[in-house]
Amino acid sequence: MNKLNVIFTGLLCFFGMTAVADPVENLLKALASSDADHRKVTLARLVETGDQRLIRILGDYRLGSLYLWNDQLVLGLEVTENDDLDEFVHLGDLFSREPLKDESGAVRIVPIEETELVEPSRRERKNVLNAIMLLELHAPDHSRRLEAVRRSGLGKDIEGLRETLFKLSESDPKRNIRKSANESLALLQLRFGSEEEKRAAVKELGKIRSIRARSFIENMDDPGVAAAVKTALARITARERLISTFNILNSGISTGSVLVLMALGLAVTFGMMGVINMAHGEMMMIGAYTTYCMQLFFGHTPDSPNSIYYVLALPAAFLMSAAFGGLIEWTVVRRLYKRPLESLLATYGVGLILIQTIRLIFGDNRPSNSPVWLQGGIELSEGMSLSFNRIFIFFLCAVCVGGVVALMRFTSLGLKMRAVIQNRDMAASMGINTRMTDSFTFMLGSGLAGIAGYALTTIGGITPDMGQNYIVDSFLVVVTGGVGNLAGVVCSGMGLGLLNKLLEGTFFGAVWAKIIVLVVVITFIQFKPSGLFAPKGRLADD
Repeated sequence: MNKLNVIFTGLLCFFGMTAVADPVENLLKALASSDADHRKVTLARLVETGDQRLIRILGDYRLGSLYLWNDQLVLGLEVTENDDLDEFVHLGDLFSREPLKDESGAVRIVPIEETELVEPSRRERKNVLNAIMLLELHAPDHSRRLEAVRRSGLGKDIEGLRETLFKLSESDPKRNIRKSANESLALLQLRFGSEEEKRAAVKELGKIRSIRARSFIENMDDPGVAAAVKTALARITARERLISTFNILNSGISTGSVLVLMALGLAVTFGMMGVINMAHGEMMMIGAYTTYCMQLFFGHTPDSPNSIYYVLALPAAFLMSAAFGGLIEWTVVRRLYKRPLESLLATYGVGLILIQTIRLIFGDNRPSNSPVWLQGGIELSEGMSLSFNRIFIFFLCAVCVGGVVALMRFTSLGLKMRAVIQNRDMAASMGINTRMTDSFTFMLGSGLAGIAGYALTTIGGITPDMGQNYIVDSFLVVVTGGVGNLAGVVCSGMGLGLLNKLLEGTFFGAVWAKIIVLVVVITFIQFKPSGLFAPKGRLADD
């Protein structure tokens, strides 16, 4: 029985040791060889393993951070000197990059004379870079693999690259990677192939309308492929126009959604109550800073994401902005109803006070980190993608518009608001508390601006004067759409957002685009002073 136990234990030890032995680690030791050919073969064998851990290790090897110590390849975390200028290496594990510890648990620091620096020669560094690129082509992460495939088509035609790209174009499970691998393979053939391969590549790149191939195809002077070159360039130009149009629409809808969110609150306060609230942009700023404070409170950072903060920041931004709006209405605006010039100046002053107060507390610029689930996007094709944060803003805008419409049409509170807007005295005679309704309406408009600021944190920075960039455009949206009409806000907001981005995409640029949009709005109002939709409520009676 004892003999069986000994044999069984021996077998376990043998197979256990075999399982623990890492073939990649053994291969890496060969990088310390003095034979350059052996090191070259070793690099090729390392690439064949496809082990993604090697990308970082080979990067350390290229930078001269690897050492051979006690027949063990280790990472040099740091080289320090004592007072006598003796150098010491702080040793780390190759794979985990954690410091190696000695028997007492202290970080192992050895004299540099006890180690041997393992680094490639200047010529070999190119081989190391090539090995890293080939390894990245096998990355398990889809986006990293796709990026490496696209990058490879514009690099050098290194050994083994075409074969790897061909395999990816045939067998990769992702369609966009198969397509990009085929494109990169054709690009390499176009740049480094034989004359016959170049002619075939021109036809293939024209067929798939490769934008990356444009400059290479334009420089071809082979009369034998002149017709193919002309056809390929025409197809590439058509694709470029399609991508440009898509990006303008995508950006225009995103800008329009932000404008609608901003103008929605303004339509409530200005369109329905007739109050020109110049501090409306600062309500948006308060919503953005509330989101920022929630981010700090939950400790959300790129290294330590805690995306739940963004879910809770939505009601927080709305309530905080609504509270500030209620305070402004109670202390300032309530005393200035039917005095538009005074209310304009007073709210402008309140806005400046809020900006300076926030600047004193937080400083000028605060970073914003989007939640994890709003990072990235959907790639429809190369150059055409929809980011998750812009999709979110669009749907948030749709939900807010639907919520306001439902509130105004299907609730008793909305009925009271409409009654006060249309005839304050009659509403008061029916027992409606008009002052309370005014306060709630103003708070609702301010809260909606806070939601706009909450949404903006996903696509831009947070600054104390961020609301100033949108207040003029928001008034243009309300006036163009028809004062007091929510449908007009949606139509004009989207229209002005698209028009602005369309003009920015031309030779006019951003500044002239805004000027032209302003001229267009002024001209439009000259012919249709009521806007797209006729005003309703108190302003219509005036």
